Amino acid sequence: MQEKVSVVITTKNEEKNIENCLKSIQLQTWTNIEIIVVDNNSSDRTKELSRQYTELVFDKGPERSAQRNYGLIDIATGVYGMFIDADMILTPNLIETCVNEFLSNKPIALHIEEIVLGKGKLARIRRFERSFYSGTCIDGVRFFKLDDFKKIGGFDAALPPGPEDWDLDKRFKKMGRLTLVNSGSSVENWPLDDFIQSRGITRPRSLAGIFHNEDEQSLKGYLAKKSYYSGSMDAYKSKWENDSDIKRQLGFFYRYISVFLENGKWTRIINNPLSFVGVISLRLLVGFTYVSSR
Repeated sequence: MQEKVSVVITTKNEEKNIENCLKSIQLQTWTNIEIIVVDNNSSDRTKELSRQYTELVFDKGPERSAQRNYGLIDIATGVYGMFIDADMILTPNLIETCVNEFLSNKPIALHIEEIVLGKGKLARIRRFERSFYSGTCIDGVRFFKLDDFKKIGGFDAALPPGPEDWDLDKRFKKMGRLTLVNSGSSVENWPLDDFIQSRGITRPRSLAGIFHNEDEQSLKGYLAKKSYYSGSMDAYKSKWENDSDIKRQLGFFYRYISVFLENGKWTRIINNPLSFVGVISLRLLVGFTYVSSR
């Protein structure tokens, strides 16, 4: 018998993304899934479209932490829980792979491979950059047992938006081992393959992960978003003062050197030198934006 998995999607005016997200959950090889949409007072058709896939559509705010806690603590009835954003698309084998990882290796929570979609130059650079972060302290868990999520108190809603995923990751890490999911059983003929390909990627058939269908942002818009979240880091640093992960997450040496070289990842740089130049250039711009906003 399949144990139930509760998937919580937080939304705010996501009518252009929500259907692909919900379709990807509906098309999972694991069938015992509870879909919960927690909306933050959308003014578009987000809730209307969501109700075509699930009856569990709610309003809650003001930020993602409160929305996720509401869905995962107050509403969810599954054994396992997972949270995603509305612009994310799950590969068809992902939830089955996550459950099997728990049954086989008994981690406390899972990191999941994430691939940035988009054909533009910025999207391609960010896709290459994101590939270095999977399973590191720059990543964040997304899948866990709901009882464990409740045990640690869910997301820290007192933290301003930005570092709440890192904070959750650290609290799970204190409880046990985190592992990375990135490969599962091969799945052919997925109805969303054409869409994924139109966004610059041909899906590896055994990939178990998340496609992040972000807007084709301008560089200015991307840096503005980073600047907005940079002000949240002081509270996070104060909470985890002198922690080794904080030094790596926010320090120069790890973010600009070590994370790209560890565990043999340096071979990707040799194979894609121009892409790596783009990544470092983008990281320097983000760093300058962070310092300038202080």
